[in-house]
Amino acid sequence: MSHPSSAAAPWLSEDGVPPFDRLDPAGISGAVEVLLEELGRELDSIEADPASTFEGLVEPLERLGDRLGRCWGTVGHLMGVRDSDALREAHDAMQPAVVGFGLRLGQSQAVHGALCALKESTDWDGLSEARKRIVESLIRDARHTGVALEPSDRERFNEIQLTLADLGTRFSNHVLDATKAFSLTVRDPADVEGMPEAVRAIAAQAALEADGVEGSPEGGAWRFTLEAPSFVPFMEHCRNRELREQLYRAFVTRASEGELDNAPLIEEILALRGEMAQLLGYANFGELSLDSKMASGIGAVDRLLGELREASIDAARRDLAELQEFSRASGAQEELQLWDIAFWAERLREDRFDYSEEELRSYFPLPKVLEGLFSLSERLFGIRVVAADGEVPTWHPDVRYFRVQDENAEDIAAFYLDPFSRSEEKRGGAWMDECLGRSRLFPTPSGAARRPVAYLVCNQTPPTPDGRPSLMTFDEVRTLFHEFGHGLQHMLTRVDEGLASGIRNVEWDAVELPSQFMENWLYHRETLGQLAAHVETGQGLPDELFAKLVAARNYRAGSDMLRQIYFSCVDLELHSRYTPTGSETAFSVQQRIAQDTTILPPLPEDRFLCGFSHIFAGGYAAGYYSYKWAEVLSADAFGAFEDAGLGDEAAVQETGHRYRETILALGGSEHPMTVFERFRGRKPTSETLLRHSGLVSTP
Repeated sequence: MSHPSSAAAPWLSEDGVPPFDRLDPAGISGAVEVLLEELGRELDSIEADPASTFEGLVEPLERLGDRLGRCWGTVGHLMGVRDSDALREAHDAMQPAVVGFGLRLGQSQAVHGALCALKESTDWDGLSEARKRIVESLIRDARHTGVALEPSDRERFNEIQLTLADLGTRFSNHVLDATKAFSLTVRDPADVEGMPEAVRAIAAQAALEADGVEGSPEGGAWRFTLEAPSFVPFMEHCRNRELREQLYRAFVTRASEGELDNAPLIEEILALRGEMAQLLGYANFGELSLDSKMASGIGAVDRLLGELREASIDAARRDLAELQEFSRASGAQEELQLWDIAFWAERLREDRFDYSEEELRSYFPLPKVLEGLFSLSERLFGIRVVAADGEVPTWHPDVRYFRVQDENAEDIAAFYLDPFSRSEEKRGGAWMDECLGRSRLFPTPSGAARRPVAYLVCNQTPPTPDGRPSLMTFDEVRTLFHEFGHGLQHMLTRVDEGLASGIRNVEWDAVELPSQFMENWLYHRETLGQLAAHVETGQGLPDELFAKLVAARNYRAGSDMLRQIYFSCVDLELHSRYTPTGSETAFSVQQRIAQDTTILPPLPEDRFLCGFSHIFAGGYAAGYYSYKWAEVLSADAFGAFEDAGLGDEAAVQETGHRYRETILALGGSEHPMTVFERFRGRKPTSETLLRHSGLVSTP
């Protein structure tokens, strides 16, 4: 029996949250080796005499999975927020063993047979709905893991799984490295004229840190990167069209050249996913993916995307025509190109609605936004969020820790918040992930189910070097609300069965419902008023500025909708109707789909797919449509509050209580359609989403 070294031991801690102050990448390999050895013996014991009862079979499996998830999940979390060469090396060294153990567990004939026997037993009818869903999902997952394959096919399946895991990691690392590798240093003050002061200040500091070039927000130099907090404002405000083109081309060709080229990985990933699906008896990977989702099949997704495309494409055409007309009226004679859109869209927004994103940013310092977000959560769901900084170790000084309390001031959950972009070590985007899940199998000293803990990670604009707080764009505020919505479903679950609590066992295309739901509150006057205060004067958001913000809500809504449909259709096409060995490439598929789902087509050399981590290194393969599928659900859910009357506080609180006790509380214990109907009283429709988007007339 192996014993963990002093460096490995902290990675195996099962006492509360991870001891981030003691986690050394040098201990990962030893920790995972010890853990897999112990888990292997536990699985041997289960397989030797598998019980056909929930307590005797499923609970040991949950304990086993929880131990692996705590250790390996922490490694994965740090890969996203504190990347380093040492961490990557340790992860890459142990990933095959971890994947191999997962395959052994998923393909256990003894476990699968016992699960099937439990479903056929006389005990089945006596199980709760949550327990039935857990057993059924375990049986389905085993089938998807190749449990029913013949030995030769199973061997090939396992080879594919190991290769896909490695390819996904390499894809993600290539995107991160390519993003870090590119920068644009600007030295002419005319090229940053009109840019927000905070953006210039951060860019000047970046130039100093990276290039040793002394500068100031006013005098330069300024360094810009492909990270969103740098790239987006540059594209919106840089008046130098040639520099915009340079940065845009760099962005859409990330990770497409040299040793960081993801193009070969894309073709290999798609081919292997298709082969894997066919081994399991599915026509393509899309069918395999949809088998475990809320949507009934590829046809149902095609119908929704087609419906939304028809509702948005004419509006998107008008958006481009208006932008072209405005740019010419403003003195620009050239035909608009892709690197012009963000710039002129921001100018038209300022002209039409008489405010700029940067003017709005001054009203959203992070501390005030958090205060308003927590106040809304208390009002809707009866919870209190209490700062608990310093109570637990974190992975970076910027990370904060909060406790969540119920109506009786009892702790029920907690979360970490890592808000700021750190381009050297943190991957882009925003996400919520589990730290700990609620489960009765790991009770607190009082005997209650283990309290859930979440990671909330964003990449918003950091504080400026002169000490000003993080001033958030409205989009960054929306992102924070989105991720907190995910966190609420994880933290406010009332399900004690660990394999169905929170976001666990929730169909992938329904899991975005709570996140997108929270975004709707940003267009409610009282809510926005509670999270906005001018950073210098403390003045609340003026009524006229709020009115402009609401008027601008549907600005370019057709274009925004069509963009997501384009991504979704490319993803579904690649995973269901594309043959990697055929005459097309993934990029020619992208161009073909773009003909019907874009107004201004991508550049011929566009390699956006090389940076599309969602589908090639994340969980959204043949599932990117989930954003739109869930947006239909979330808009309709918010419609329940509109129907109750947003000005009727008692009705809002009653509806919020019902939402908490259904959408947030039930997690994966029931089918999401059942949960939605329990909250809404009917099946969802797309009418509310299209109305909110201004793509259909309000009755």
